[in-house]
Amino acid sequence: MKKQKRFLLQENELPMQWYNIQADMKNKPLPPLNPATKEPLSAEDLAHIFSMECAKQELDSEHAWIDIPEEVQDKYKYYRSTPLVRAYALEQALNTPAHIYFKNESINPLGSHKINSALPQCYYCKQEGTTNVTTETGAGQWGAALSYAASVFGLSAAVYQVKISIQQKPYRSLIMRTFGAEVTGSPSMSTRAGKDIITRDPMHPGSLGTAISEAVELATTTPNCKYTLGSVLNHVALHQTVIGLEAEKQMEMAGEYPDMVIGCFGGGSNFGGLAFPFMRHNISGAKSTAFIAAEPASCPKLTRGVFQYDFGDEAGYTPLLPMYTLGHDFKPSNIHAGGLRYHGAGMIISQLIKDGLMYGVDIPQIETFEAGVLFARTEGIIPAPESSHAIAEVIREAKKCKEEGRKQVILFSLSGHGLLDMTAYDQYLNGDLRNYAISDEDIEKSLKDVPHIL
Repeated sequence: MKKQKRFLLQENELPMQWYNIQADMKNKPLPPLNPATKEPLSAEDLAHIFSMECAKQELDSEHAWIDIPEEVQDKYKYYRSTPLVRAYALEQALNTPAHIYFKNESINPLGSHKINSALPQCYYCKQEGTTNVTTETGAGQWGAALSYAASVFGLSAAVYQVKISIQQKPYRSLIMRTFGAEVTGSPSMSTRAGKDIITRDPMHPGSLGTAISEAVELATTTPNCKYTLGSVLNHVALHQTVIGLEAEKQMEMAGEYPDMVIGCFGGGSNFGGLAFPFMRHNISGAKSTAFIAAEPASCPKLTRGVFQYDFGDEAGYTPLLPMYTLGHDFKPSNIHAGGLRYHGAGMIISQLIKDGLMYGVDIPQIETFEAGVLFARTEGIIPAPESSHAIAEVIREAKKCKEEGRKQVILFSLSGHGLLDMTAYDQYLNGDLRNYAISDEDIEKSLKDVPHIL
């Protein structure tokens, strides 16, 4: 019998709605709070920063299905569906009885899953009369996606990219500029928040927390400008459910259903986008799939952080969000998985982990690149360092299946390719990379300024 490698959907089979897991959760995510009053924020409050439609989606816990605008559906057709792929060669290399599948989000023109939310966010901004959008980015996948989406809908874009990431991945900032975006390394001297951070620490390498502060400040001080976000928030994960909704249909085509769903974890958009459509069957009691979020050992908010209200940025401009956090002052190590260097986790995923419906694991940097190289040499795709965290956890689980003689179906998300991360692979192959360990004392120190509300 012939083995089918790739499973694709036709355009008329693509999702026409996003799945909103908030509607089905038994314990809803706690609301974001006004930092001054500690009162829950309304959509009108959030719309001072975000588009009104995204603000409404952020707080919607009633509607399980939200229509994808036709114009966004049309733009999705430029690259969707993305293939579901059976990793036969990886299975063979591991000599595992496990069946390994991956949803390949690396093949779209921007190289990662981020475009799935950039398009609707820019669409809503355009529909509401906004002319400028701003955002932050770490490794640059989100910044590239937002820059492209802004150009599609005729918006001006300003991107604050983590300073160390610009140095590590210069071509990502060039992609943003090619699409017409203005790119600034963060922390910078162009905002009050950036100046304050540099004054405290002139050698600050930057973090997503610093870049968010600068982007939010720009959005709130610039006429007709809105802030856009590539992960963490509920509406971003909502948009990413096109990944899991497609994967559901494709797994049915393959005649299997996942026993495990695995994704890399920074803020949660990629992991949630794959996991949530499958999680709804766990919530209903129909299935018992395991959901595993793979984060860096150097930024372990899921495994070593606390569940508490905290700011999403370093300067304290954002609302207070209920999440697993290492503290908004946390300064991550300069690992190459820039997209995963964020101090907090998405609100929905934090609640689901708190309720025991999914869990996190932490992966050292060297193991991450070992997994990425093995995947490249077996499946022919060089994965982004972020995605390699998921691959490392897949390999761990596949080896357990071999040791225990269990045949499990494992599904993971290949969130992006690593073709612009070759400096990192060069350092790994030359033996120049090292693992970064964070001490309990460092975590305790970074948590000292977290508001104690819960």
